[in-house]
Amino acid sequence: MKKGFVVKLVVFVLATVFCLTSLPLYAQEKVIKLRYSNFFPPAHPISKLAEEWAKEVEKRTNGRVKISYFPGNTLTPPSQAYDSTVKGIVDIAQNLLAYSPGRLPLSEVLQLPLGYVSGYQATKMANEYYKKFIPKEFSDVKVMYLHGVAPGTFHVKKDIKSFEDLKGLRIKANAENADIVKVLGAAPVTMPITETYDALQKGLAEGILLPNEALKGWRFAEVVKASLDSNAVSYMTSMYVIMNKGKWNMISKEDQQAIEKINEEWIEKQGQLWNKLDKEGKEYAIQKGVKFVKVSKQEEDAVASKMKPILENYVKNTKAKGLPGDEALKFCQDYLRKNQ
Repeated sequence: MKKGFVVKLVVFVLATVFCLTSLPLYAQEKVIKLRYSNFFPPAHPISKLAEEWAKEVEKRTNGRVKISYFPGNTLTPPSQAYDSTVKGIVDIAQNLLAYSPGRLPLSEVLQLPLGYVSGYQATKMANEYYKKFIPKEFSDVKVMYLHGVAPGTFHVKKDIKSFEDLKGLRIKANAENADIVKVLGAAPVTMPITETYDALQKGLAEGILLPNEALKGWRFAEVVKASLDSNAVSYMTSMYVIMNKGKWNMISKEDQQAIEKINEEWIEKQGQLWNKLDKEGKEYAIQKGVKFVKVSKQEEDAVASKMKPILENYVKNTKAKGLPGDEALKFCQDYLRKNQ
């Protein structure tokens, strides 16, 4: 009897010790909680895809990384998104490179008028560029992936027949695209895309330099009359998805690898979605009565030639900063030629 009691007691003690030592191990499996800020409004397809990314991260990390998603500038304005991520005010941000003027000088190559033909092509190239150069300008954050919509062109509030008709018009353009507008004799007006609809309505801007996607995604087809159907000034509206570096380093290696895998998949998803949205934007605009004006081959070639000094200026400015702008430009031009 006594021996049986002792055996039971030992078993009980061992079981208790096992439970007590196991509980802290379970408790120590930290849950990393992150806040994701995006300037796109909640209903925009790009915003929805970003939210899907956040859910996929939680799923594939078995809940060890949880992301609260905040669209529509609710956490930080577009102009402060990069700094807010660096400082940890937000943990993840999706935003335009253009809203950090001067901060990402080498990567401005992505926004040059290089003759992009689609958002898929542009998105794939942007990520190949990043892998090739790993720009130091992104060293204070962890880049998830890059993407962007293309080709960019002009959409205006009046009937036009050619690039010549843009002269004297006030055109909303991002700072890095202002020279495209100036070269063609128009006046660039810089403002966040979130303020552009009202500016067009009120006459503060008479046109926009943006891809077709924006005609539906931001409803600009309601306030413009004509679009130039041309790749002569075709650029990419390039964007980043970045994470605070400290928060990234808190994530286990296993979960980091899972997130990197998701990022590769989302590059493909983003590119395909941009193509879809560009097509839908044009179709939507036509339904709204917007006229797409095909310019002559002669004029298109002439306008494309006018863009060359912009490319040369980029190389000059980056070289002055000790950056390989010439190599970056050549890489992008070669990629676009090989991947039409």
